[in-house]
Amino acid sequence: MHRTATAFSRAADAYERARPGYPDEAVRWLATQCGAVSGARVLDLAAGTGKLTRALVALGASVVAVEPVEGMRSSLARTPGGAPVVAGVAQAVPLGTNAVDVVTVAQAFHWFASGPAVREVHRVLRPGGALAVLWNRRDLDDPFQRTLQRLMAPWRGQAPTHESGEWRRVVEGSAGGRLFVANGRFEVAWRQSLDVEGVVARVASVSFVAAMDDTARAGLLGEVRDAAVAVRGPIALPYVTEVFAYRRTP
Repeated sequence: MHRTATAFSRAADAYERARPGYPDEAVRWLATQCGAVSGARVLDLAAGTGKLTRALVALGASVVAVEPVEGMRSSLARTPGGAPVVAGVAQAVPLGTNAVDVVTVAQAFHWFASGPAVREVHRVLRPGGALAVLWNRRDLDDPFQRTLQRLMAPWRGQAPTHESGEWRRVVEGSAGGRLFVANGRFEVAWRQSLDVEGVVARVASVSFVAAMDDTARAGLLGEVRDAAVAVRGPIALPYVTEVFAYRRTP
């Protein structure tokens, strides 16, 4: 595991409270395009607190969640409507070969974008199975999202980000041995409504923020709170949800 990712254990409650889920349109498209339908065997890899897991269970799929961070696993296990959750990392998935029909990775592939992880996903999928990679991308055309970005940016350090596109080069390129072929892409714009403390929790749920020392973290979250109060009204954070579908090659 990346060292910064271990800080999610500290941020699990904030993550569950304030991180956005995934809009119905995106989940329906995933289900249709990738076969995550009733009766399908689905692995939700790096499931976090189960933001996507619960939506997959609601589709009627037979879901198992794999999550490496203890705090996140505990949160998922306590949440109604979840799925069985086991410890594991993407480079060593604790499932058998050809065990599932679909693998989903939501908001996490940047943590393990590597050839070994792609090969492991290929191993657990049945021939012709599907991989779906989801992202909630913050819409930085929005002034308040830009403010949050400006406040957090000095603290990012070397924490990986999906914005680099490295995860996609790994899945689609030579690092993955061309084990997957692109099978469609979907995106939808939407907004998440939060109050002031919800905005603070949203920022607190970020890995590198959770990894900060207590004094610096409190200072940053104080700045975020002040910025949210200054909005003086309902806060609706705009996102674009992106879903990338891939088909396993033989």
